[in-house]
This record gives sequence, structure tokens and C-alpha cells, in this order.
Amino acid sequence: MDNHARTAALREWLTAQLRTDNWTLAPASADASFRRYWRVTQPERTLIVMDAPPPEHCGRFAELARDWRGIGLNTPEIYAADQTQGFLLLTDFGNQTYLDVLTAATADRLYGDALGALAIIQACGATADLPVYDAAFLQRELALFDEWFIEKLLGLELTAAEQTLLAQVNNLLIANALEQPQVCVHRDFHSRNLMFTKRGNPGVLDFQDAVLGPVTYDLVSLLRDCYIAWPEQRVTEWALGYHQLARQTGILRTEQPEQFLRWFDRMGMQRHLKVCGIFARLHLRDGKSQYLADVPRILNYLVAVAGRDPELTALQQFLIERVLPFY
Repeated sequence: MDNHARTAALREWLTAQLRTDNWTLAPASADASFRRYWRVTQPERTLIVMDAPPPEHCGRFAELARDWRGIGLNTPEIYAADQTQGFLLLTDFGNQTYLDVLTAATADRLYGDALGALAIIQACGATADLPVYDAAFLQRELALFDEWFIEKLLGLELTAAEQTLLAQVNNLLIANALEQPQVCVHRDFHSRNLMFTKRGNPGVLDFQDAVLGPVTYDLVSLLRDCYIAWPEQRVTEWALGYHQLARQTGILRTEQPEQFLRWFDRMGMQRHLKVCGIFARLHLRDGKSQYLADVPRILNYLVAVAGRDPELTALQQFLIERVLPFY
């Protein structure tokens, strides 16, 4: 079904759900996937429609939205759903993402709210039915860096020694992820998926890919965000504050700050290598080139963190010599 026909089907579905044609429809936001979001405006309220055409699937989003609301998270309420067509009618959290309102002055308060929500996810989020973020899953993600970023975007042909280096780095990062306590992981917990709301801040979105995985994954997604960067000392203070909160709530037990920060740093390396590959693929395969503007920030994270880790200094050198010249 082309976009015109799908939009017509969506309009027909909305009229049936709202029992009126007294509403207007306008694009609400873009998405890195093939999902589309629309804002429905009625005289008395606004709503959001998720349009998730096959092979996208909206059922997991609806299920987790209900489950997470039940444990105290501010996720969208589902007013109507058609999983066959891929339509959901949802709460409208407004136009202000965290990225829109984060400043040096607001960051402590906003991140405090977000870290409180993260603690609820990790302490109370059900894990029995979640996909497991296992070694094979982590390796598939890391392979995106080699294939889409290094080979297809930059056009680099790696030497045998460089291929061995990247394989060794991947093994190190996978082991780091697997040795951590495994919790409910949102998997895209960052400033574009958290909405600033006057009540129940933050509104939490885009959680349909949740998994059972490492305790530091969502934390590093938030604090070393691909879309906004903070001074390293401030990031460390927030991370250690969350370590203390996690100890208090039973998410962590005996893990010490030094170990937690090493997990955090190396988890960020895995995520940022993966994201370089994803952003390259979005550009080359899907024609979504806007994400390339964030690659220099991600590379800065990779170089800085690798430089602090004795087991990653060779990776830092590779990035400086072979990748950074393109930027």
C-alpha cells in the first residue's frame, strides 16, 4: 500500500474510532524506522496516531505501554488499536522532547526525573517475555559498524590486523555487557524519546524494542546521548548518582562505583559503534541523511572513552588514524 492509500485507510479508521469526522490530521514527528506519527486535533483535545505499516508491528508497543503504565511510568494510554493494519491511537504528550528543553540550567532536574523513571523500568519492569540481549544479538549490532560505516560509508578496506583488532574489541565489549546484572532495557532511552510533561515527567516513548540486557545500557544511552553532549565530569556525577540509586532500590547489590563506571564506559562503546553503523545505513539505504550530522559527536565519545581504557588504546589509534580524517 502506498502512502496515499495508507493515509486514506488511516483516516477511515480514525473516523470510525472517534465516531465523528470533526478532526484534523497533521504530521507529528519523524522516526528512524518506517513508522509515522500524526497529531489528531479535535475541538476538545489532541491525540497521536502511530502508523506502523508491516513489517513494523505495533502490538509490542501497546503491550509494553499498558504494562509500564501499570508500574508507574508515564507511557501513552492506548485509546484504540488495530494491530492488523498497524494503527494505534495514543495520548499526546505535546511537542517538547527532552532535547528541546535540556540546558545547563535544566539538566539536573530533567535527568533526575529520567533517572527515576529508569529505576522503575529496571526495578519493576517485567522481563519474562523480553528478547534476550545475548552475545549473538550484540555481535550482530557491532557488525553494523564494520559493514555500513567502515566499508559502505567510508569505503575503507581494512587490513588483516585491523580486522583482528575490531574482532578483539567486539569480544571485549560483548563480555562487558554479559557480565553485568541483566534488567529490563528500554533500548532507546535518550533525549528524543523522552517528552517533557508537566505531570509525570518524563513521557516515555519508543520502547517497543525492549530487551533483557545490561544494567548500564539505558543509562549510557541517556547520559552519552547521540544528540547532546555534556562535560565528562557532569556525566560521571550523574552516572554515580544512578549507581547509588540502583544500590538503594536493589537493582545493584555489591557492585562498586569503579566497576560500574567501567561497565558504563564500555557499554557506551558498544552502543556508539552500533549507532555509527545504523546512521550510515539510514543514510545509504533509507535516504535519511540527517543523522549523519550527529556522527562527529559519537566519534568524539568513542575516541575519548577508548583513550581512558588501556584495553582500547589500539582502537583509539585506529579511529584517529583511519576514521577521523573523514571528519
